[in-house]
Amino acid sequence: MQPGIHPAYGPVVFRDRAADFAFLTRSTATSEKTVEWEDGNTYPVIDVEISSASHPFYTGTARVLDTAGRVERFERRYGARGTR
Repeated sequence: MQPGIHPAYGPVVFRDRAADFAFLTRSTATSEKTVEWEDGNTYPVIDVEISSASHPFYTGTARVLDTAGRVERFERRYGARGTR
């Protein structure tokens, strides 16, 4: 890597306020706000709107699609396969 052209890469806390969930990771993102983490060190914190703790796909609260109805509608529209 060439020196001087890459952003600083260090520990950052990402916090999902809606789910009261935070995790420490490494990132090039920075913030003026800081938070004291569980290990006693202070890290920059970035507030996010959605994380794996609050997104419906990860939490299992996503709406179930009616796949059977879609298949039946397709067969009505284009005919059942194999009826020649």
